[in-house]
Amino acid sequence: MGVEKDKSDTSIIMDDDEFNRSMEPILSEKGKVYAATADRDPHDINAHLKVGFEDVIAEPLSSHSFDRVWIGSHAAFELVKFLFYRVLTTLLAVPMAFLLGLLFGLLSCIRIWIVMPVLQSFLMLLPSVQVVWRSLTDSALQLYSFWKLTFFCPPAHFSPYAFFFCKWR
Repeated sequence: MGVEKDKSDTSIIMDDDEFNRSMEPILSEKGKVYAATADRDPHDINAHLKVGFEDVIAEPLSSHSFDRVWIGSHAAFELVKFLFYRVLTTLLAVPMAFLLGLLFGLLSCIRIWIVMPVLQSFLMLLPSVQVVWRSLTDSALQLYSFWKLTFFCPPAHFSPYAFFFCKWR
């Protein structure tokens, strides 16, 4: 049950006497009714969804059902999977495509017109903010160090290396 995926090559073997001296093939490709369908998942995004009957139902070697039961259940599985997918895609494909188009359009618009300009503005302001921040933190650290040396080291121990020998409280 299902779509045949194997190509069947047909060849006719003829004796040289029976050959009609025409260079055209006897069975041409023009007579094909079904054209090969394009791969709708070229990047294998949904490779995990390619589930076959053997992936779902497997009988071990020690226990097998009758062959007709196995073939019938295989046919039922493939038919129900095929029909259910077709019915669901018929009902949901267009509305979901519409909603996902709106969602991705909105996300693209937000990214292009809001997020990227804000990020570029921050990146342009970052060097000047970095200079101001560095000067503020350097000043604060120098003031803190001076305050610690001045108020927590007794004058008797004051020396150029007093910073390393003071007892911090």
